[in-house]
Amino acid sequence: MMRNLVLSIVKILTGRTVSICVAVPMPRFLSYIAQQAIAAARGMLAQIFRARFPKLVFLSTGSKVRGLRLMKFGPRMRIGERTQITCWSKDGIRIGADFSLGENSILTNGFNAFADIGMIEIGSNVGIGGQSYISCPSSIRIGDNCITGQYLSIHAQNHVFQDDSMPIRLQGTTAKGVVIGSDCWIGAKVTILDGVHIGDGSIIAAGAVVSQSFPARSIIGGVPAKLIGKR
Repeated sequence: MMRNLVLSIVKILTGRTVSICVAVPMPRFLSYIAQQAIAAARGMLAQIFRARFPKLVFLSTGSKVRGLRLMKFGPRMRIGERTQITCWSKDGIRIGADFSLGENSILTNGFNAFADIGMIEIGSNVGIGGQSYISCPSSIRIGDNCITGQYLSIHAQNHVFQDDSMPIRLQGTTAKGVVIGSDCWIGAKVTILDGVHIGDGSIIAAGAVVSQSFPARSIIGGVPAKLIGKR
């Protein structure tokens, strides 16, 4: 009876039918459910001034979302512990349903209030691992059903450095944007640089530094990243 009740609560919170691993003691699992309920309550409170009927959002302990009212997002957004999301402008961040961002991550559509501000668009059913850094003064688009490991870095900007007579920090920047197609699997500690377009269904091996674009269903790896196979 208790197990069925717990599974019903999980389905309400997550939108998915799941099973409980027999190796997990019920008291520990109930503690997890309580933590998720608290995170959901924090998410609801954060939206009080945003809409009359807030969406289900999980804000874990220590997480901060600045500009929540400016964002567009689907239900069941999960923000890990000590994670920061900053939206400086209306429509600057758009996120689909069932998005998760792991602990100690940063997601921002601009470096600060005085810098260029970009657009981040993330599809549904996307999971980004903890310790990730995604910053966008231009544009970043991630398709549906993408998953990533920890320490993902996406930098949608580059520094100009051609003039030897001037410090690099004074030469300005370029910003072409980054596009990651749907159904991609990106391994841990991957860095994706400005101007890169990754096709649908691609895989990027852990530790890769991606500085060029690749077509759909590519298997990519290395520093700098190269095509190492096709699906």
